[in-house]
Amino acid sequence: MVSGGVEPPIPGLAPLPSLSWTVPGLREDPTLCLRCRSAQLLCGRPVCPILVKYRAFERTLPMVTGRELDGSSPPGLFVGRFGYPSIQAGPLLSPQHGSTELLDTPEEWVGRSVEEVVGFRTSLVRGTSRLRVTDAEKPDRYLESLQLLGLAAESVESEVEFRRPPRGHLSLSESSAPFGPSAPIEKVRLDVRRVDQNLERLSSDVHASARVAVGELYDRGVRVSRIQRAFSVGTLGRRGRRRLVPTRWSITAVDDLLSRANLEQVRELPHLGEIRLHALTALENRWLIVLLPGAYRYESIEAWYPNTLWNPNPTSLVLMGDHEGYDGRTTYASIGGCYYAARLATSEALLEQGRQAGVVVLREVHPGEILPLGVWNVREHVRAAVRGPYETLATTEELLARIARTFEIPLARWLKVSAHLHEYRTQRRLDAWAEPAPAT
Repeated sequence: MVSGGVEPPIPGLAPLPSLSWTVPGLREDPTLCLRCRSAQLLCGRPVCPILVKYRAFERTLPMVTGRELDGSSPPGLFVGRFGYPSIQAGPLLSPQHGSTELLDTPEEWVGRSVEEVVGFRTSLVRGTSRLRVTDAEKPDRYLESLQLLGLAAESVESEVEFRRPPRGHLSLSESSAPFGPSAPIEKVRLDVRRVDQNLERLSSDVHASARVAVGELYDRGVRVSRIQRAFSVGTLGRRGRRRLVPTRWSITAVDDLLSRANLEQVRELPHLGEIRLHALTALENRWLIVLLPGAYRYESIEAWYPNTLWNPNPTSLVLMGDHEGYDGRTTYASIGGCYYAARLATSEALLEQGRQAGVVVLREVHPGEILPLGVWNVREHVRAAVRGPYETLATTEELLARIARTFEIPLARWLKVSAHLHEYRTQRRLDAWAEPAPAT
């Protein structure tokens, strides 16, 4: 107990702006944007999402006015999912020359603003071409160049001829990350001068399963975003089993495979004997990652304020979570890819700390999150949180008080949704009945 009753600040937490829950959302009033015109911010968000995307397009479109484009790919590529198993796939291209790796490397985006991240994404022009997912086994010349791009170790000089000038589609869809202009490709030349030797070696190993290949790349220190890219373009896995994998699916698949492998090691570690609390505030998200004494179990809960991306309701909070026990889970998590991204980040932390523990990830999303940024937002910010300092708490009561003090959403709402916090709060451990050791 701190003297005077004043509790110290939690490491990693920064203040968030005060919130307004009473402004009608876009879905309730389709004339809202027209009446506002970004001047009054009637949607309750601190920055107009339309202007953020418009300004990003405004910087890119003048550089891609014709049907031809030469510049650098970060390297990056995108495989769509609509129409599966016949999908659109192609490179992500920057009209700038030189090193553009930052534009498609989410591991480097922690600490950046929403405007910066949107700028990275929308400055990349997306080329598209229709392919079948099974083409990965016997690629044509175009797909061969795309697969080589997926193995590249540095930015790739590119020349592309489109069928029409790229167009930017300004969509406020809540299901897709921001993208730059796009157009179907007529011809493309990708000058890959250096490939990642680890990716190339596993790509050549047609006897290694995708699970083995992904795990070996990760163990060799290859960035997760690069593994996901190679996985997506169909360069990993056994002969006869390789497929193009939509980018959205490949991200979650790699997070799932890697966290499963990590947890096999975590379950062999000694139990954590104390409560640890990691915290972070970033991109209008507030995070608490709780490590509980005992055997491994995992839970992730998201709380969305009114007028946020996945909760356009003007007055009601939405909390949703999912969890697993010691043996993991066999069904897909209800909250989607974010569940697996946070599980990967926390499994890495348990290995780093040399302990198995119960893990509860609590995420409070405030209205300032104006655009969908992608699953990387969860993985990399949970990584940043658990790599930072932590608090050691002595009792369950102290933990609950910390949660109540950190979030604006009442503690009772979190406890109602959380299976593991409820269990830890109400069930006593066996060592609670152990007789104290005799004094020496």
